[in-house]
Amino acid sequence: MGYHQALLTNHERSGTKVKIKAAITYSQEEEFKIEEVELSEPKANEVLVKIVASGVCHTDAVARDAGLTPYPVVLGHEGAGIVEKTGTGVKTVRPGDHVVLSFAYCGRCENCLTGHPTVCTDFNELNFGGKMDDQTHRLQKEGNNLSTFFGQSSFGTYAVANERNVVKVDKDVDLALLGPLGCGIQTGSGTVLNHLKPEFGTSIVIYGAGAVGLSAVMAAKITGCKHIIATDLHDSRLQLARELGATHVINGRDGNVVEQIKKITNGGAHYGIETTGVPPVVRQGLQALRPLGKLAIVGVTPEMSIHVHEEIMAEGKTMVGVIEGDAVPQVFIPELVDYYKQGLFPFDRLVKFYEFNEINKAFQDSKNGTAIKPIVKISS
Repeated sequence: MGYHQALLTNHERSGTKVKIKAAITYSQEEEFKIEEVELSEPKANEVLVKIVASGVCHTDAVARDAGLTPYPVVLGHEGAGIVEKTGTGVKTVRPGDHVVLSFAYCGRCENCLTGHPTVCTDFNELNFGGKMDDQTHRLQKEGNNLSTFFGQSSFGTYAVANERNVVKVDKDVDLALLGPLGCGIQTGSGTVLNHLKPEFGTSIVIYGAGAVGLSAVMAAKITGCKHIIATDLHDSRLQLARELGATHVINGRDGNVVEQIKKITNGGAHYGIETTGVPPVVRQGLQALRPLGKLAIVGVTPEMSIHVHEEIMAEGKTMVGVIEGDAVPQVFIPELVDYYKQGLFPFDRLVKFYEFNEINKAFQDSKNGTAIKPIVKISS
């Protein structure tokens, strides 16, 4: 069936709930199980979306394996689909619209109201707490509640999300491709375009050439950076980084990374983006900056020691955490789609598609590096 056809008539309704298929995680490090569950229909300010596809993100794997959200849970937070139904009060989308689902935020706190919803004061509760913002559940199985993830749970045939999670996108772009714009690709590109905003002719180093890092490479090319340096341990990913805009690549196994960066940039990089979360790489990122340089941390990094005077203060350097690319999704995601349509942001080159019943393989391939950005096709 086509994208524009309403399919809820093919599902058994029960009161205000609809039966759908979803990938459930029951316990730590357990494989996904695709089962029938019940999804409540949208309440006020909520949207029912038929999920066409959902990206696979490292955050999904961390949530599955480390219990970021209470079990059992339906994960998935890079959904793309078609609006099926809207609750009262919804004004920005209507049935039939193509949408990308992004992170949840309250829309009321000071950070949200000043254009920084990625640091919403309720971000952790809304995205990892397992409930919607009214503290109720939308997903159940045999009368038992299932946790929601990122306010969407897009590893299912349908999802209910708050209107704030939903971003309308052009219908002339393959909808199955767009889900990763909601998180991973938004994170890498947004850190460059929204937060660092490198000046024309400056230098930037991207540590890690996965989906987030390669998105940063493409964004840096858009800004006109003179030196775009990508580092990784895999030559295949470094080759792709070159094809997407890196002017230089460095394999971390080949000599002193910091010395190589300082030689290329004549003294150190103006900017760095650390995507790996590996403490020695974080330290490289700081040491490879020139005085007054800035390092953005976007990878989940464990506790580590930093010599604040030598590595930061004495040369006026800055190290800052950036979440979700410091983006307002409703503004930024359509911009990325426009860049893609112009041929300036070819993120489709990162993607490998899987069927819904191959979801566990998609996660395995993401972990072992076979796929840079897996996307699971859920409905046709």
